[in-house]
Amino acid sequence: MRLRRLRKVFLVFGLAVFLAAGTASAAPILAENSHGHDVFKLQKELKRTGYLTDEPDGIFGSRTKNAVLAFQRAERLKETGVVDRETWNRLQKHPAQGDGGPADVRPAPSGAANTPAASPAPSDATNAADANPAGNAATGSGKIPVLEPRLKKPPESRPFLVRTKVAGVIATAKKYIGTPYKFGGTTPKAFDCSGYLQYVFKENGLTIPRTADEQFKLGKSVRTTELVEGDLVFFETYEAGASHCGIYLGSGRFIHASTSKGVRIDELSSDYWRTHYYGGKHIVD
Repeated sequence: MRLRRLRKVFLVFGLAVFLAAGTASAAPILAENSHGHDVFKLQKELKRTGYLTDEPDGIFGSRTKNAVLAFQRAERLKETGVVDRETWNRLQKHPAQGDGGPADVRPAPSGAANTPAASPAPSDATNAADANPAGNAATGSGKIPVLEPRLKKPPESRPFLVRTKVAGVIATAKKYIGTPYKFGGTTPKAFDCSGYLQYVFKENGLTIPRTADEQFKLGKSVRTTELVEGDLVFFETYEAGASHCGIYLGSGRFIHASTSKGVRIDELSSDYWRTHYYGGKHIVD
């Protein structure tokens, strides 16, 4: 009888550990050297709560890490500098600076002590949807921001995507929504941004270059208001020049392999993508 009870206890304990591990693996993890839309939203939250003074840029550098550490210290969380589910949930619930919350504790330079800020700055409040690093894909608001190419004379070539093939390319692209991101990934197991584009076009009988900067040489440079479904859009993210790319879907939306959430649909009008827009290329003939 005692042995049977012990077995039940171990079974329940093992199930609890398994479920906890599953939850942890599903938690959004952001750490130093991460970059992209989710980091941008993290930085907006840190700024809203007074832990970050710099403008959000989508790059998780030492200043962002120091801000995360300061927040974790103030909230008596484990000081890792890594944003896990618990840190993110606590940050979202934290009052904005000046809203009657705890004293603002700003991250001091490395090796220095953190002290309360002398005078709080105005909060940079964000709405709930824009403050969710695990947020859903774009819902299609139809907003098409008027964005100009960053280069006055970008490289160009003749459009090559026959209009009758556009629907097939977009259908293939959407087929892989949810596929995880992996740097260097070129298969449905995991994609990086340019590997994803190359694979989608290859599935439709078209060969394009492997990297974003080479893909940027395709097509004719156009404004966002001149883009059509099937065209390409490029962004300047972790390095200068075209370092991220996607396929334009129309109505201000594009599909891409994001570094944090894998293949998904986003809006050009969002704060992050609008400010990091590099150029659009008309490839539809």
